[in-house]
Amino acid sequence: MNTSLDALYDNALIWDNHACPPRENTLDFMSVLDRYHAAGVDVVGLNIGDSNVPLEELVRQAAHIRLYIDQNPTRYCLVRSTAEITAAKACRRTAVLLNVEGSYALNGQAGLIPVLFDIGVRWMAMVYNSATAVGYGVHDPDDHGLTAFGRTVVAEMDRVGMIKCCSHTGYRTALDVFNATSRPTIFSHSNPRALRDHPRNIPDELIKACAATDGVIGINGVGIFLGDNDIRSETIVRHIDYVAQLVGVRHVGLGLDYVFNQRDMDAALASHAGLWPPAFGYRPGVKFAPPEQIREIASALRALGYGDDDIKGVLGANLLRVAEQVWPSA
Repeated sequence: MNTSLDALYDNALIWDNHACPPRENTLDFMSVLDRYHAAGVDVVGLNIGDSNVPLEELVRQAAHIRLYIDQNPTRYCLVRSTAEITAAKACRRTAVLLNVEGSYALNGQAGLIPVLFDIGVRWMAMVYNSATAVGYGVHDPDDHGLTAFGRTVVAEMDRVGMIKCCSHTGYRTALDVFNATSRPTIFSHSNPRALRDHPRNIPDELIKACAATDGVIGINGVGIFLGDNDIRSETIVRHIDYVAQLVGVRHVGLGLDYVFNQRDMDAALASHAGLWPPAFGYRPGVKFAPPEQIREIASALRALGYGDDDIKGVLGANLLRVAEQVWPSA
């Protein structure tokens, strides 16, 4: 018998694996975290850099986030292990993990992976839209697969215990990543291409390959990847249900990819056409589903007939399982 929606949401581990805070040299900008805390989110992954963001900027962004967490210890903690996530949930703190989109900042140095891990990075996307020393992106005209350095990066991430993400990564490069690892691997924030034909979305073959690693596909809330700039919860749940029907609900999670500073996002889209080609809908005004919508997503899943355990899996338990298999135990 199903519990009430309020009880389900309160008891579930709520995990949004990807959010994009503003990049500014102030501390009060991190008050965006308060929205996650107020929305009942137990774990949130904050991005500290993507595309061509250099190492120094990644470290500075991580420092801002970590200082804000240290200054608000009753509400937040930095994720170092899954045990800390469980402990944070018990005392109603929001656990924060860091992520990096793309391997640009490595600059050919795989030895930086344990350094990033030490400052709180728990997953890294292999490529962000266009080629790096690791491999190729979704908007590259050709994809020659994972490079020799890319294979070194995969091995080092597995050794350290950092989760590998193939969102933004080209088809062949992503397949090479799955074939090069024995660890669960994720698409942190990607939607099925069968429902929305966009290069950033992933075909069934990649969804199946990810699931074969016992990984998770995190459905995002980006309007142009869901439909015609459509961020309704019903649309998000349609994408969740598609993946669940294809490979099992065990392999679905959430990575909403909410962007807190719409003005900066619009400016970036307008000025970096090579990274975000306008022909694919990258233009000012792209909508993003906010963290407050997660409760409504849970309600829509229940309306579709999903039981409590399956909904809990989508909300966070599935990502916790991956973390338990990849991150060090202590």
